[in-house]
Amino acid sequence: MGGTAEKPKAVRGEEAARIKREALGIGDRRKHRTRKATAPKSHAKEADTHHRFYRFRFYPTGEQAGQLQRTFGACRWVYNEGLALRSEAWERHRVRVGFAETCRALTGWKRRADTTWLAEVSSTVLQQALRHLDQAFGRFFQGGTEHPQRKRKGRSGDTATYVRTGFRWAEDPEAPGTGRITLAKQSRALDIRWSRALPAGVTPVRLSVTRDRAGRYFVSVLVEERIAPLPAALVPGSREPRAVGVDVGLASLVTLDDGTKADHPRLLKRYAQRLTRLQRELHRKVKGSGNRNRVRQKIARLYALITDARQDMLSRLTTRLVRENQVLVVEDLSVVTLLRAARGTGRGRKARLNQAITDASWGELLRQLRYKCEWYGRTLVIVDRFFPSTRRCSACHYRGPKLDVSVREWTCAECGVLHDRDVNAAVNLRDEGMRLYWLVESRLPPGRKTAAVIRASESEECSLLV
Repeated sequence: MGGTAEKPKAVRGEEAARIKREALGIGDRRKHRTRKATAPKSHAKEADTHHRFYRFRFYPTGEQAGQLQRTFGACRWVYNEGLALRSEAWERHRVRVGFAETCRALTGWKRRADTTWLAEVSSTVLQQALRHLDQAFGRFFQGGTEHPQRKRKGRSGDTATYVRTGFRWAEDPEAPGTGRITLAKQSRALDIRWSRALPAGVTPVRLSVTRDRAGRYFVSVLVEERIAPLPAALVPGSREPRAVGVDVGLASLVTLDDGTKADHPRLLKRYAQRLTRLQRELHRKVKGSGNRNRVRQKIARLYALITDARQDMLSRLTTRLVRENQVLVVEDLSVVTLLRAARGTGRGRKARLNQAITDASWGELLRQLRYKCEWYGRTLVIVDRFFPSTRRCSACHYRGPKLDVSVREWTCAECGVLHDRDVNAAVNLRDEGMRLYWLVESRLPPGRKTAAVIRASESEECSLLV
């Protein structure tokens, strides 16, 4: 009674094969039994290259839009069917079903009389939907995410992934880096607006075609590119790297240790009145009517405008920081924890705070800093989230009491220096980040380059090993 319950054991061997064949409708690997075994081809990127996405907007014809609409629906259906198959196999039969089994089940689904429309879509695209499902389960088993959920029409994004066998690429000799992309099951090339050129002579590795809620179509092209690192940014007159402490906040989006501040655009607040008016107008429309759909399109276009403006602002800011500095120091933020649900007294204030944090998009800012440092030969130092950057005096290192969010300035009780809250935090982050940077730098073997990302925990472990 008091003992712990044993975990259910998985069914294996011939019994599992029988259940998959008879109960789940998964065919055997017949065509593979007589095939000579060959080593799988590696799809890893080459040395000294980076995977980089280029995103372009394109304008499909009516025929192409209809075919893409069927493709999006088929990918969503296959994903949900694969999820149901894997869940049923474990919950009812204790049988594990992986990517290979779902691909064989896909062959059976195409042969059913009620799902013959799956043949109108490229098989590689449908297999990629099952690959995404398998990756979602992998993240779930590692404890990083929740159990995969069903995709819903209108709620989940419309997307389809094409591997090299699912599209044709013909580079334009007169304009290297641009060309014609023709998707599987389509006869005409996409009408793409080439806002910039791809690396000349490089064949795309993968394509992702998406349609956002505003009805815009985009194609994301993944290429393997050799990105040249930027020249080293050094302090004038010395060989020391130029460092900057970056403190993210809400009063100012970014505050640097030299006192420079980047204003928070507050896009959601700027367009709040238009959003409120459109939401009220949507509420008055009859569900399923054309007028309601038109209002929904207006709301989607407004949100797309906000997203594009925010993304452009963050891209310009992070690129400038990476170009001007060799070492960038930020704080390790847990945005998910900061966005915890508002409950109890003060929940209205907490809800407004959550909206401001979401509008600031701290996670996207830190993500861009990370991959740009890896691309351009910079170093990003991530200081521990419990480091008291705000309440520690940057002049004498006296640690004062905790400060409320509304307190923007404070005076050190030890040395009497008046501090701006955000500037003081940025200075403390820079000092702590450089301490960690030199700690790791002094422990590196001769000829070894400094890592693109240094975390506080990793640098402390480095000091303990020596």
